[in-house]
Amino acid sequence: MHIDLPVLLGAGLILLSVFYLGFLSLKIKFPSVILYILFGIVLADYLAENEILHIASEVGIVLLFFLLGMEFSVSRLGGIAKRAWPSGLLDVVLSLGISMMIAVGFGMDLFSAFIVGGVAYATSSSITAKLLDDHSRMANTETEFILAILIFEDVVAPIVVAILIGLGSGASFAVSDLMTLMAKIAGMAFLAILLGKIVFKKFDYLWEKIEDEDFKMALLVGIALAFGGLALLLGLSEVLGAFLAGMMLAEIRNLHRVEQTVVPIRDLMLPTFFIYFGTTIELGNGIPMPFLLMILLVWSIVSKVLVGVVGGRWYGLSKKVSLRAGLSLCARGEFSVVIAATAVGTVKVMAGMYIVAAAFIGMVLFEQAPKLANKVYGKTKPKKKNLKVPGT
Repeated sequence: MHIDLPVLLGAGLILLSVFYLGFLSLKIKFPSVILYILFGIVLADYLAENEILHIASEVGIVLLFFLLGMEFSVSRLGGIAKRAWPSGLLDVVLSLGISMMIAVGFGMDLFSAFIVGGVAYATSSSITAKLLDDHSRMANTETEFILAILIFEDVVAPIVVAILIGLGSGASFAVSDLMTLMAKIAGMAFLAILLGKIVFKKFDYLWEKIEDEDFKMALLVGIALAFGGLALLLGLSEVLGAFLAGMMLAEIRNLHRVEQTVVPIRDLMLPTFFIYFGTTIELGNGIPMPFLLMILLVWSIVSKVLVGVVGGRWYGLSKKVSLRAGLSLCARGEFSVVIAATAVGTVKVMAGMYIVAAAFIGMVLFEQAPKLANKVYGKTKPKKKNLKVPGT
């Protein structure tokens, strides 16, 4: 039964819940993303159709991709692609392509299967980065490879979302439709690069002239929302537009100071996106397609381990380190949620259950990765050093 709450009361309760769930996630060392989704599922009757929650969720996801785009200048993208593209393409084939084929094998249409493949594709950057930091593995040999795969997925995921949005109106996977979509994406990317090189070339000078932090905040959020809205106008995804808007500013000198202006707003708004996603999942009819869900979960683990084992070797890692990397890439999270949000009905419900389960399994495998790698390849023996005693 749907219960109408005053919009402001709902907004206040949501923010208080965000605080509590964030605090709880730190205490129990569990991803806050999953707690937010579960919170949305449990309180869907109270939060459904809350206007402020919906708008805040849109702003939050746009700012997430806007800040993500700031990390990728054109030169940096080229450097990453040069070294990581074989492993990245292997990841696309195994995690997205074969997952899509599995869904088709269970009778899904191509569009729904593409959504399932997209949900199963991207490793959670936020969960993985936090686990690397929590377990003091940032300096490990495999970490550079893990981050390269995450970056490759960060670039591919907005394109996947854009294609899904473009085909979501009932269009088929005709070559002409895909060519039109890719032309729009290329056009927006070209516009972003052009504006970055010409209009925003003097951005540093403008930034120094603005003394009021509120005006700076309005400028940056306005750029992100405007470019996201332009993408929607073209029938693409707002997250792709926001990502490209971030790329426009990636070349400026004082990038860190610019990012810090937007980060607090993103951190406030982003949890509402996951809560809102949870409110759209209806569990009244039980678990839909349980066998497909189980097979996808198994394949999700196998595919990422293969990306680590095979792609890691291509990247120059040892067998043991490659296995450890693969076991550390299994968690799904924010990008899967963004892609799952384009689904409807039973596909969305199954995708939501998949994300929660895959995030939990991925966390466990990450924690056990060093032990499992040691069991397979044995512990690394410390090198003996010939120490000389003074005076001998």
